[in-house]
Amino acid sequence: MKSYYRVMLGPKSVYAEECFTGNFIGTDFGINQDLTSKLPDDWRAFNREFIPVYLAAHTDKTKIAAGLACGALWTVSKGIQKGDVVLCPDGTGKYRVGEVGGSYYYEPGKILFHRRPVTWLNVSIDRAAMSEALRNSTGAIGTVSRVTQHCIEIGKLIGGIPAAKLISTDASIEDPTSFALEEHLEDFLVKNWPQTELGKDYDIYEEDGEKAQQYPTDTGPLDILGISKDKKRLLVVELKKGRASDSVVGQTLRYMSFVKDELAEEGQTVLGMIIAHEDDPRIRRALAMTPNIAFYRYQVSFKLVKT
Repeated sequence: MKSYYRVMLGPKSVYAEECFTGNFIGTDFGINQDLTSKLPDDWRAFNREFIPVYLAAHTDKTKIAAGLACGALWTVSKGIQKGDVVLCPDGTGKYRVGEVGGSYYYEPGKILFHRRPVTWLNVSIDRAAMSEALRNSTGAIGTVSRVTQHCIEIGKLIGGIPAAKLISTDASIEDPTSFALEEHLEDFLVKNWPQTELGKDYDIYEEDGEKAQQYPTDTGPLDILGISKDKKRLLVVELKKGRASDSVVGQTLRYMSFVKDELAEEGQTVLGMIIAHEDDPRIRRALAMTPNIAFYRYQVSFKLVKT
């Protein structure tokens, strides 16, 4: 099954036209070496080798920033497979659509020198034609974001069929389509973070245009990594659609352990948060013994309106 990705072609799509003309996508991140023989199937092995390389070249950056950069570099260079579809903003409010046609290649001395060949389709998608959910996903900060969950809508948009809409009865919700259907809780939360309780004390960790959403760890990607406004606390946020079971407590603790051991700077503490639609007695028992993990329930109201 092919996957779908939104890929930025330089800051604010500055290199978009060159990529469209040259039939490629690419990154650089200041790692100036050929990665042809350095791209294992497991991103963890790549990060183990190249996070120190990145930090040596960027002495002012944090370990979190290094993980974000290396994760994006590996994804574009290796994680995206031949035949996968990429949506790339052109800087005018539209997205060019292309199919990845081959493996990584290196073009030293040129822009975005870590490259993949792409066959650009004779079609573009207007951002205004997307559903709010897809706009949230494709508008996520960072070099690359996976948008496979929207593959049906993307297919329709490529064919010129507009997406359906939902209208919310809750004025505080900017994105009723994604949130009401529980399919895009993460994108909704990221977009609306400043308006939530979390936004009062925490920011989503962001550096050099890369946001700590789906941050890679050695036990899987954690949903959101936040940092307190005083920079003293890191917050692991785990999102669950529907009812959360007690197993999510162990999952969250594993992510917190990784953040403490691999990412936290001296003096930073690590906290956890689980967000779900419902809880149950088992998770309440588990949380009673883990005071460093908080639990939040989300609520939403919506209605369908025929147009």
